[in-house]
Amino acid sequence: MPVTTPISATSEQLAAIRYDADGLVPAIVQEQGTGRVLMMAWMNAESLARTLETGRTWFWSRSRQEYWCKGETSGDRQYVREAYYDCDGDTLLFVVEQEGKGACHTGEYSCFFRAFGSDG
Repeated sequence: MPVTTPISATSEQLAAIRYDADGLVPAIVQEQGTGRVLMMAWMNAESLARTLETGRTWFWSRSRQEYWCKGETSGDRQYVREAYYDCDGDTLLFVVEQEGKGACHTGEYSCFFRAFGSDG
């Protein structure tokens, strides 16, 4: 079983994050080792703090209006290995060790399993 590894962040780094009008920032999740993009979800300041403190991915559900820790119900957990923010501070990137069947709620390994220009 993978272990959780908290990620440290300075107050200056956290202050650099630019949230939208709803207090959210997109968070891209990428698989360690393969570089495959697994999913994108939304974070607010609290879910970002929870993610960095626990070493597991936490998000804000816009539809349910609640926090969720990836994999708590499915078992498909994500263990954060690296955390980044982009040059504008308006997008987050988490490199994770993916446990279980994958990241997508549909059962696919990645949420990005459909391609334009294909029949699938």
